[in-house]
Amino acid sequence: QVQLVESGGGLVQPGGSLRLSCSASGTIFSINAMGWYRQAPGNQRELVAGITSAGDTNYADSVKGRFTISRDNAKNTVYLQMNSLKPEDTAVYYCKAGISSRRFRPERDYWGQGTQVTVSS
Repeated sequence: QVQLVESGGGLVQPGGSLRLSCSASGTIFSINAMGWYRQAPGNQRELVAGITSAGDTNYADSVKGRFTISRDNAKNTVYLQMNSLKPEDTAVYYCKAGISSRRFRPERDYWGQGTQVTVSS
């Protein structure tokens, strides 16, 4: 059984910062790519940022230069540092991780429960 638990969401004023965390727990052999997605009301879920097990990163154009994704492999945790937040960043943020629970077992994607980020004055 694998669980992803997110934290760090909340209400922030435009221009402010938040740091999201997502920790994986349970029976874990290896974690490959990890990422953050978001979904605003009426919109499809979209990729915000991703990071491979080697540390290579990619970002949506809308967040480049403002958001930074990082991971701590020893803690099975991925972070999203969000700076210069805008009202259009308001959404539920979800983390995703490709996890293999045992050696030689194919990895599968796991999702967190989501954390609300609201940017408003």
